[in-house]
Amino acid sequence: MKSAVETLGPTRAKLTIEVPFEELRPSLDAAYKKIAKQINVPGFRKGKVPPMVIDRQVGRNVVLDEAINEALPRMYIQALQDNDVQPLAQPEIDVTRFEDNEALEFTAEVDVRPGIELPDYEGIEVTVDDIVVSDQDVEEQVQYLRERFASLSDVDREAADGDFVVIDLSASADGEPVEGAEATEMSYQVGRGGMLEGLDEALTGMRAGEQRTFGSQLLGGDLAGADVDVSVTVSAVKEQQLPDLDEDFAQQASEFDTVEELQEDVRARLARGQRLEQAAAARDRVLEELLGRVEVPLPDGVVGDELRARKESIEQQLAYAQMTMEQYLESEELNAEDFEADLDQRVRAAVAAQFVLDEVAKKESIGVEQSELSEHIFRRAQQSGQNPDEYAKHMVEHNHIPEMVAEVVRGKALARIVESAKVDDESGNPVELKLLQPDGSIGEPVAAEVPDETDPATP
Repeated sequence: MKSAVETLGPTRAKLTIEVPFEELRPSLDAAYKKIAKQINVPGFRKGKVPPMVIDRQVGRNVVLDEAINEALPRMYIQALQDNDVQPLAQPEIDVTRFEDNEALEFTAEVDVRPGIELPDYEGIEVTVDDIVVSDQDVEEQVQYLRERFASLSDVDREAADGDFVVIDLSASADGEPVEGAEATEMSYQVGRGGMLEGLDEALTGMRAGEQRTFGSQLLGGDLAGADVDVSVTVSAVKEQQLPDLDEDFAQQASEFDTVEELQEDVRARLARGQRLEQAAAARDRVLEELLGRVEVPLPDGVVGDELRARKESIEQQLAYAQMTMEQYLESEELNAEDFEADLDQRVRAAVAAQFVLDEVAKKESIGVEQSELSEHIFRRAQQSGQNPDEYAKHMVEHNHIPEMVAEVVRGKALARIVESAKVDDESGNPVELKLLQPDGSIGEPVAAEVPDETDPATP
């Protein structure tokens, strides 16, 4: 077999393959055997029909077509290997010449991995926000903690902002009840929002036993976005009573004896959270700086496939949240054009990042240990809310393990670049990333082993 590659563009190649007829003999024999098992010919057992009889019964051209269909994928893969071509999608194959007992010629056009000249990525300099935990931040977190331990007591007064009410809800459209748009004995905090537009305004000033009707729009179901009349009945008004901020509360809500110790722990936890945000920002900015230093041709087919996949994912998430795309865009104050442009930009940046990090991994000879792959699969399962064993089984059965490996490799490549970067906060203080722990704390550096001079095996 002879093959040659023609570069059609930075991300497109054309392979021309010529296969002598003798090299097609194994595929031709396999085609005869396959067809012999599929046809019934009087006087011959199934599967034992001679080739000459098959030619008369079904036609030689049918056999040749079957042989070509069996041979083409194998010949195509061999041509990729012979010419060191890395495809990114399924090829467009065209048989340009084939006659019985003559050579087969075909071409294959395919998107290929672009050649990238990596820039120097050691010591990239970026700046991230300072870690600032204010007294107000601490007070807000302590307040949330107090609310967790708060008690509710019935009150005989009008509902006000912050009160909890027990309500029944039902909706109607054009005087007809909306199926599925009702709730009974539901607890709701006045002023919380995020449920039905107009609900908080209707509840404010209501007493137990009162009923009101207000206009709103449903967020989900067949009538999502439609105007409806909502009836709300209050059966109880409850006032939230917060525990006193004293030593008893500190001991009840935490492992600390005093309020001051509790507040310092809250401050430390907030700082650890901000440190993790710093690390994420550093990764994003280092990658952005690296991509700004290199030209990465992007295959239109790969970008298009990724765009479609992301749109489908977004639509699935919106459907799960019972929200239409129009409602989502309105809530984010976006128009369709801006959304499409932003998504296209993010997809192109993501695809470019994959190509660049793959090149870095190749240059640095970065591999993946089984434990790293298992940890990655476990983490992905947790993020998707699935059982890790079932998730791993699904990945294996659907041949997604190579994708998982690629994700781990790219993550390690980016981590290596970030660790070599010079990251400072806005105040000019260096940001420690190498020793950052998953909880946001800074670990202790691992001391290098000192050779034992008394050990005779030590040189």
